[in-house]
Amino acid sequence: MSEATFAAVDLGASSGRVMAGRVRPGSVELTELRRFANRPVRVGGTLHWDILGLYGNVLDGLRAAPPGLASVGVDSWAVDYGLLDADGRLIGNPVHYRDSRTDGVMERVRAELGDDLLYRTSGLQFLPFNTIYQLAADDLSRAATLLLIPDLLAYWLTGEIGAERTNASTTGLLDVRDGTWSRGLLAKLDLPAGLLPPLRNPGEAIGTVRADVAAETGHAGLRVTAVGSHDTASAVAAVPATTGRFGYISCGTWSLVGVELDAPVLTEASREANFTNEGGIDGTVRYLRNVMGLWLLQECLRAWGGPDLPALLAEAARVPGLRRLVDPDDPEFLPPGDMPARIAAHCRRRGFPEPATRAETVRCVLDSLALAHRATLRQAARLSGREIDVVHLVGGGSRNDLLCRLTADACGLPVVAGPVEATALGNVLTQARAHGVLGGLAESRALVAATQPLRRWEPSGGESAWAAAAAHLGLQP
Repeated sequence: MSEATFAAVDLGASSGRVMAGRVRPGSVELTELRRFANRPVRVGGTLHWDILGLYGNVLDGLRAAPPGLASVGVDSWAVDYGLLDADGRLIGNPVHYRDSRTDGVMERVRAELGDDLLYRTSGLQFLPFNTIYQLAADDLSRAATLLLIPDLLAYWLTGEIGAERTNASTTGLLDVRDGTWSRGLLAKLDLPAGLLPPLRNPGEAIGTVRADVAAETGHAGLRVTAVGSHDTASAVAAVPATTGRFGYISCGTWSLVGVELDAPVLTEASREANFTNEGGIDGTVRYLRNVMGLWLLQECLRAWGGPDLPALLAEAARVPGLRRLVDPDDPEFLPPGDMPARIAAHCRRRGFPEPATRAETVRCVLDSLALAHRATLRQAARLSGREIDVVHLVGGGSRNDLLCRLTADACGLPVVAGPVEATALGNVLTQARAHGVLGGLAESRALVAATQPLRRWEPSGGESAWAAAAAHLGLQP
C-alpha cells in the first residue's frame, strides 16, 4: 500500500477531536473532522466522565470521514477506566481521576505493599489517581472486566476486548520488566484474576466495526487498529527528532516531561525522584514525570469567564519575570476550583507578592511551568544518563509562544515547538506503519520534521536568575 487515509480519535482531558490523516510517500496531511469539549459531570458528589457523550462525538466524527478509510485508532488520557459486568455492559460512568475518592488511598496501599515492591514492579510515578489506587477505592462486586478508556471505546466499536500496552503501563499493575500484568500485585491487592483483559501492542489489528456502528457511520468493514492509546505515547511517536539526544515535553492539560529510553530505570534514586517508566512505541520506555501543566492556566481562564487569551499572554509577556512563583505540582492545584485564589495564597506562603492582575497570575503560572520543565528535564538526564541537546515541545502548549520562550531560557537549551496535533499525528502514523505505508519510528519522525510547521526558540541567557528561582522553590539545580 503506497498511500491511505486513516482516522484518529484523540481524546484529551479537556477536549477531543476526530482527525483524518492521509499518508503517502513524503507527505502526511491532517484534516479535522470534529472537535468537541470534554466536560466532566459531578453527580451525587462524584466527578464522572461523560463517556456516552464522548462516544457519540466519536461516531459523529467518523460519520464525517471520507469513504475508503484504511482504519481508525483511538487514544486518550491515561489511568481512568470503565467496568463491565459479566454480560459486557458498562456498570457506570467512569470516575474522573480528579475525583476525591482516592484521597488517602495511595498512602494506605504504599504502607501495605511497600514502595520498593510497587516501584520495582511497575516503575511508575507515585500519583494518587493511578489506576491501582482507584481500584483500591472502587466497588468491584459486579465487575467482570476493566477496560481503560481507549479500550472501552474500541470495545464499543468492535465488540473485541483487550488492553493496549502503552496505556496499560500507566495503571501501576503492569510489570515494566517483562510487559505483562503483575499477577503478584493483583493477588496482594485481592483483585480478581480475570479483571484485566489480554494485552495487545500498538499496530495490532483489533477488529472491524460492528454492524450497528457501520450503519450509523457509513463505514462498513472499517478496521480498528491499536495505536499508542495513551495519548502521550502517540505524541512522543510524532516528536520530530533528528537525533537521539532529545528531551520532550508533551504539553497540554498536563506536561509530560522526559526522555526516550530502551530500558526502564528502576534505581532507588529514580524512585525517590518519583520518575515514571511508561511504555512507548516499538518497546521504547517513556522515562518522564508528570507536571501539572496548563491545567493551572485553563482553570484560571474558566474562573475569569474565558477572557481573550492571546491578549492576556501578550500582556503577561510584559510583566517582569520570576517575581511570583508556585510549585505547579503541589496537590492543592489538582482539583477543580478557584485557581487564581489558590495561586495567590500559594505565592503568599512562599514569600512572593500575590498577583495583583490577571496578567501577573498568567506570568506566575508560565514562569513556574518553565521552572518545572527545567528541573524535570535535568533530573531525567541525570538519572537516565541520557544527554539532551534539544527539547521538543509538542501538543497544544506549543502554540503558547511565551511558554516556549520561557522554557528555552529556563532550560538553557533550544526548544523546537510543534507539531500542535502531535498525538493525532502519532496515532495516524502508527496506523500507517501497521498497514505498510511507512517504515519504522525514525521514518515517521523524519516525515513529521519534513512536513509539519515547527518553530525554534533559542535560550536568551539569564541562567543565574533561573537558578536562583529554582533554589527558592527547592528545585534541584
